[in-house]
Amino acid sequence: MRIEYNKDLTELTTFKVAAKAAIYAEYEDEKELLKLSRTPEFIDNEHLHIGSGSNLLFLNTFKGLVLHSRIKGIRKYVKDKDTVFVIAGAGEKWTDLVDWCISHGIAGLENMAGIPGEVGASAVQNVGAYGAEAGDFIHSVVCFDVETRTTVTLMQKDCQFGYRDSVFKHKAKGKLIVTQVSYRLKYDTRANNLEYAPLKDFAEKLGRRPTIWELAEEVVRLRDSKLPNPSEIGSAGSFFKNPEPNKYFFEQEILARVNDIPTYPSSEEGKVKLSGAWLIDHAGLKGYRIGGAEVWQKQPLVIANIGGATGKDVAEVAAHVIETVKLKYGIELHPEVNYIDSTIKVTFLGTGTSKGIPEIGCTCHTCTSRDPKDKRLRASVLVETHGMRILIDASPDLRQQALRFGLSQLDAILLTHQHYDHVGGIDDVRPFCAEKDLPIYTNHQTAKDLRTRVDYCFRPHPYPGIPKLDLQEMENGPFLINGLKVTPVEVMHGKLPIYGYRVGDFAYVTDAKTISESEKEKLMGLEVLVLNCLRINTPHFAHLILPGALELIEELKPKRCYLTHACHMLGRHEEVSKILPPGVEYAYDGETITIA
Repeated sequence: MRIEYNKDLTELTTFKVAAKAAIYAEYEDEKELLKLSRTPEFIDNEHLHIGSGSNLLFLNTFKGLVLHSRIKGIRKYVKDKDTVFVIAGAGEKWTDLVDWCISHGIAGLENMAGIPGEVGASAVQNVGAYGAEAGDFIHSVVCFDVETRTTVTLMQKDCQFGYRDSVFKHKAKGKLIVTQVSYRLKYDTRANNLEYAPLKDFAEKLGRRPTIWELAEEVVRLRDSKLPNPSEIGSAGSFFKNPEPNKYFFEQEILARVNDIPTYPSSEEGKVKLSGAWLIDHAGLKGYRIGGAEVWQKQPLVIANIGGATGKDVAEVAAHVIETVKLKYGIELHPEVNYIDSTIKVTFLGTGTSKGIPEIGCTCHTCTSRDPKDKRLRASVLVETHGMRILIDASPDLRQQALRFGLSQLDAILLTHQHYDHVGGIDDVRPFCAEKDLPIYTNHQTAKDLRTRVDYCFRPHPYPGIPKLDLQEMENGPFLINGLKVTPVEVMHGKLPIYGYRVGDFAYVTDAKTISESEKEKLMGLEVLVLNCLRINTPHFAHLILPGALELIEELKPKRCYLTHACHMLGRHEEVSKILPPGVEYAYDGETITIA
């Protein structure tokens, strides 16, 4: 076991963009990993596990612990004449495993020859190429559970393999570390998977079925003809996934724009598969460049570091590609690459209370203000970090907020509680459900209320086009969204327990009246706190007012605090801002803040 500090990771990623980690550790076997898991470096820090770095884009220094496996070894177990299990350590190179199988006359993985990465990543990413996916051959995956410090084994069905997807990218991300993968293969020197058109042409040219080593050589040749050589030009291979919208969205929305988009069978029922390369190419994006990052001419799914690219360059090229394809075809491309970005950007979509400001029919001093900062939709914020966009609360004004701030992608929603001004926009998330069920995280009572409020979303045979929701109930304890740690903070909204949420050094608390001492501990050491403040000095049974909010801020001592969930009785933005102490601001709709 080796632990290093302020580690330069540039050469440990295939993008070859400048990257650093505050702490870096390698381990040789499961015993060393267990020992490492008991160190302060592991216990006190967020951790990120990397393989060969082929699907990572670092945008800034990773402030936690980066882990890398050096667990080696390949062995086989012959079950019968038709089945041989090949077991490999997670730290083995994928190309070495494929070569080992071919040299032993074992068939199955040859279509995936030449893919960069390590064995552990084959299970996490469900790597695939030329008509084959690793998940089709994986029998089981041995993992280290970081919470229980025990070894667990997941069978193929438990891994929830999908297109470039698995449970390790979702519920198990940050919880399970892959240490060993077992593949169910067979003895055969002849290639069997020739469905992919170029491989079919290759077999016809040979006039016979190719051997597994002939096929592997042809696959590597095809890859080299399209993809940059990672030893010469940095890239992550395919940067984007091929989109797989549901058939209803495809037929109703996409074909209405353009009717010549080629389609392919999807492994998922009710979906169609599209070519991301075709979409990018026909959007005229080949060769598009920012700084040292470029859409690769030979394969537009690739973004290449053609010299001196920064992570920001790559991210900006990707954002332009996504936006251009979205505008032309109505299709949202999603990266295969994981953005490693500890920066948190928060956008206030709404900062008003349940009636908003101005209130209907009101002619008070605040409601008649002409200052745009006094026009307040109902409260919600957008949190952007680690390449994800997470919405906290779906207010009844969500449609208006999404259009106003150009919101076209959501990865998850956090709901604080079930009151209508916090969930009334749930039906408006339909555009974010075209390719997947949208995860919604909340407590039991809010989940129960939603199943009644929007019951049509949870029926066995839902009407086409309704929001497709993945409702997940949480206890009052930390949980992960694609590896991002989120900590609920229980506060009392009068007599109703509701959730605030902490992400890194940012926390959002709304509709609070009181907070227990134990929950206050979760809010210590914050860079930014967003806190509800209903009005100036008239008490309310369920909400903080200004004196109570300032008292709580003084106790918690965040570096910055922003007041939200205001009614017209709090007053105009310009006037209230003058009476607030240093470090406390009156938030307004459209305001953005960044936590580095």
